[in-house]
Amino acid sequence: MSFSSSIKQELNKNSNLVKKEMVKQELIGYLISANTSVINGKEIKFSTESDYNINRFSKLLDNLNINHKIDMSGKSFVITAKIKDIDFINIYEKNQISFNLEEVSNEETYKSLVRGAFMGSGSMNNPEKEYHLEIDLRDENNVNRLKQILTMLGIKVKTFQTSIYIKEGEEISKFLALIGANQAVMKFEDIRIQKEMRGKVNRLVNCKTANLSKTINASVEQISAIKKLQETGKFKKLDDNLKEIAILRLENPDMPLLELGKLLKKPIGKSGVNYRLKKIMEIANSEL
Repeated sequence: MSFSSSIKQELNKNSNLVKKEMVKQELIGYLISANTSVINGKEIKFSTESDYNINRFSKLLDNLNINHKIDMSGKSFVITAKIKDIDFINIYEKNQISFNLEEVSNEETYKSLVRGAFMGSGSMNNPEKEYHLEIDLRDENNVNRLKQILTMLGIKVKTFQTSIYIKEGEEISKFLALIGANQAVMKFEDIRIQKEMRGKVNRLVNCKTANLSKTINASVEQISAIKKLQETGKFKKLDDNLKEIAILRLENPDMPLLELGKLLKKPIGKSGVNYRLKKIMEIANSEL
């Protein structure tokens, strides 16, 4: 089951159909969605392949005593009802459905309308791969109204033509909590935590790999310089301190500078080891 389907299955099981105003606003959310159309100004038609979705839509209509019928068209469920039986919506040019923002009077009804819009034509990608939640509506006017509602509810969204979308993990989590998909929130947050942990581990591994590469590259150059001094007989002329660190480097080619310094008869820090090895390289280069 996709993540979108699991959200809609959870929302379908919600029994928050007691308050008529909330039921009406959730239905309006469905009606402004991209999956609802107006036929000849007389009927509304809602299509979906989700049985959870069609069941919820039917429950809303039954709750408001609105007659309707459900048919099949290919793989899709199609539910139709008479416009005259839905007296709380407006139909304007091009058979578009609109709603009056002023009639959505409080936070509960705001949430109900948003939930209906998501159920009607919302989708969410598998968060394991990408954070992306989207709601497709039928016209830009309703996009702007829905964006205004979500902004008032503290959720940051973006729009493109007749779509509203969210790509930030924190905002998606807030949205799912807003529409009452609490199980989905917990599952999503679990995935977010795991992804963040994997990201941190990968960054740490990459950082250590980069540091190891630097250590190895520097060591190769240092060993090359030491061997050149040995080949030219100049190694014997080095100070005892430089000879000691040079021999340790030859014996421990992969060892970090800090650890190398601890092996000296008189241990020194990383900067001291680095100074001595650089001095050896300068002498080797000057002798070439």
